[in-house]
Amino acid sequence: MAPTIKEGTVPFDVPAAGKPCETWYKIVGELSSPRTPLITIHGGPGMSHDYMIQLSELNELYGTPIVFYDQIGCARSTHLREKAGDETFWTEQLFYDELNNLVSKLGLVEKGYDVLGHSWGGMVGSTWAGTKPKGLRKLILSNSPAYMTGWTDAYARYLEELQEPEKSIIKKAEEERRFDGEEFEEAMMVFMKKHSARVMPPEFFKSFDFAKKDGTVSDTMSGKSEFVVRGGLREWTAAEKCKGIEVPTLVINGVNEGASDEAIKPFLDGIRDVKWIKFQNSTHMPLYEEKELYLKAVGDWLMGK
Repeated sequence: MAPTIKEGTVPFDVPAAGKPCETWYKIVGELSSPRTPLITIHGGPGMSHDYMIQLSELNELYGTPIVFYDQIGCARSTHLREKAGDETFWTEQLFYDELNNLVSKLGLVEKGYDVLGHSWGGMVGSTWAGTKPKGLRKLILSNSPAYMTGWTDAYARYLEELQEPEKSIIKKAEEERRFDGEEFEEAMMVFMKKHSARVMPPEFFKSFDFAKKDGTVSDTMSGKSEFVVRGGLREWTAAEKCKGIEVPTLVINGVNEGASDEAIKPFLDGIRDVKWIKFQNSTHMPLYEEKELYLKAVGDWLMGK
């Protein structure tokens, strides 16, 4: 029997936005279920929940209700193109407030909930969890660096190891800060298939398409380069804030990806109750690359197996 699917929006009060805002969400399964719901936080910044949709299979396998949402400025939630370049607006606190608002509006504070953040989603999830949010039961930081330079250092190494002509094409684009054109896109696809996702289903591209349609969030917080962070996250680190995490935490990474062993080390050193799983046959997307093992690892850990 197919799970129940509910889609909707919750109002999100952001005084600095200057207009009403909403967060779009999708729930797979029933929040009234005795199982603890899992809230997912997508990556980017600036992408959408779509590329994570295969996590909905946890509902079929474990009975876990799954909550997806598109972050403010992204996909189906309120867009704020007028805030492009405003680093004082696009801050981590904005995304803390949005997540807390969603949890509250869905009535999950008392029930309790788990959180899985992937990539940027795990970055914001790690520092948010350090604020000791009410109702949080367990946390998963999937393929997320604990500090921004850990990611960029890894990507710099991978670029040096890349074959020609792709390496020279990407380096030229970085020097000229021109990140478009068929030649550059083809070179980046070679790089991404080595270090981001060897398997790329349609929903992966759907999330990237949303980011391309409105680059406000990604350009302001990260920038257009995959190798140099020029936006508000350029000095980002969770090394201290993650020490405030009090819930059991699962840290996941793959091989030859941005969330390298070195990049996740502060999570392993700083979080009191932490478990680490490394997927040896995956890069940044074990949800695709080792799907069965990934879903089992996540589902079993959430269930306490």
